[in-house]
Amino acid sequence: MEIVETLNKTLLSRNREKSNNCTLDLERFKNMALSYSEVENSIAVLSDMHANQSYIYYSETAEVLGIHYAKNPKVIDSIWEEDILHKIHPDDKLKKYVHELRFFKMLEKIDIKDRSKFSVLSKLRKKDKDDRYILVQHRMFYFYSPDSMKLRFALCLYNIAVDQSPYPSSEFLIINSAKGEVVTEDKLTYKNVLSAREMEILKYIGEGLTSKEIAQILSISINTVSRHRQNILEKLNVKNSVKAFSDSFGK
Repeated sequence: MEIVETLNKTLLSRNREKSNNCTLDLERFKNMALSYSEVENSIAVLSDMHANQSYIYYSETAEVLGIHYAKNPKVIDSIWEEDILHKIHPDDKLKKYVHELRFFKMLEKIDIKDRSKFSVLSKLRKKDKDDRYILVQHRMFYFYSPDSMKLRFALCLYNIAVDQSPYPSSEFLIINSAKGEVVTEDKLTYKNVLSAREMEILKYIGEGLTSKEIAQILSISINTVSRHRQNILEKLNVKNSVKAFSDSFGK
């Protein structure tokens, strides 16, 4: 998936350095993740961007989602918690990745002392233990090294959403928690930006399909696909249709 490769380049290559160059205390952040899992019943995932390693703290939420674990925390050599991510609806997973890249790029433009005010707040469709999609609330926080000014930790929290309406819809927000405000929702969510067809084509672009392959799958002409791709690039403010994601978010 192109978007995952771009995330890896952006979150890992840009931010990796020897952990001893950063004075942030790993144990402090591990205790923070543990506390969220215990107090809020969250699945808490603490990812260390310098070490490309994650600590996953499970709770009863994991049981509802049918995620089994032998150790708590589970330590993995990756920033991708695959046993959690594979439960997400494919369309929501793509939007989640793009949303997180936009969040990172937004924070890069903000003074480092103000970055802690912002976080991601999303509602995702995830399969539960009975293989049915339910809404799960996802929150994500980034923590930057005061020494290198680079991203050091990401903390992701997953909880069963309170609102489980009959026709659940996904939602992707960036919030300023200090002010209790949504930050430019229309630019950071896709429901007000891309049409349903554009979202469909974006999904296939993210999977690396060519315009010809997309046209065959959707039974439309290549010219129609090209027109939709151009619209997507303009709406997402990117320059190149072949490297749309990497050009949009940087390498």
